[in-house]
Amino acid sequence: MPQGHAEFGFLLPTREMVMNQATPDFDQIIDLSERAEAHGFDSVWVGDSITARPRLEAFTTLAAVATRAQRVKLGTAVLLPALRNPVVLANEAANLDLLSKGRLILGLGIATKTPLVEAEFTACGVNIQRRIGIFEECVTLLRRLWTEPSVTFNGTHFQLNDTSLGLRPYRDSGIPLWIAGSVDNALRRTARLGDGWFPNPPSPQIFTEQNHALNGFVNETGKAPQDLHRAIYTTLTINDDVAQAEQDMRTFIEGYYHTPFDVMAKRPSVCFGTADTCITWIKDFMTAGAQTIVVRFGCPDQIGQLERFTKEIMPHVSA
Repeated sequence: MPQGHAEFGFLLPTREMVMNQATPDFDQIIDLSERAEAHGFDSVWVGDSITARPRLEAFTTLAAVATRAQRVKLGTAVLLPALRNPVVLANEAANLDLLSKGRLILGLGIATKTPLVEAEFTACGVNIQRRIGIFEECVTLLRRLWTEPSVTFNGTHFQLNDTSLGLRPYRDSGIPLWIAGSVDNALRRTARLGDGWFPNPPSPQIFTEQNHALNGFVNETGKAPQDLHRAIYTTLTINDDVAQAEQDMRTFIEGYYHTPFDVMAKRPSVCFGTADTCITWIKDFMTAGAQTIVVRFGCPDQIGQLERFTKEIMPHVSA
């Protein structure tokens, strides 16, 4: 994809529904998926957490969406493979890829170590201190299980002996793996193991710097930098009333992360304000090399934000 052009994805509010509804109305997720597809989005995405930030489960949600939204790609933003056995995960992901006829993208992360996330790993029987090693072995095994007739593996965390996967993905090459993270070790990991890079950068300027560093690490592996897809995940609140946009974003971030906005705003990618402000924000990421931009809306009115993005922003940032 040429620099300065991008595809657009929409993060479905699977956590917000669990936070705000006693019994989540799954029909709203289907409706938003169909609206996003009708409005020209290229993909729809779901997050992943079991106890730290509870939400609708990723794979079953995407499976339901796949039966109703027939064109859009389906992605995880991001899944934590360390919480799953890699053989089970490979089989489940292959099933979803088959169901969707090859539309699945797996965004993967190692998880930020916080008290809630540490408790989640403990509840799932995983030592959070070992999550990076588990992640790397898991990614290696996913690729091998999807593409090799039989896998024997003797790792630190997983051992397989002549194991053949029950299901194979729709695509012979397997399922694209986009890896999150922005520190140097994460960028090295992405260069070695990923098909794409999927950060949540605080600004286009920081994304530019990290992207330059990533290119260096990719070159060290002998791969071509252009073969690694560049995606970002950003949160928008569109409102002509800038003060209200800021208040909506504050309320959203603090409710979602249980952390003061002034702390969190320095870490995840957030933009609030007029459509022109959001257009500039997105264009700057595109100029910096983002090929896929996944947007989350930091506002209760998801349909209204989706409509505004489609009418007021997308025509100015689409090819």
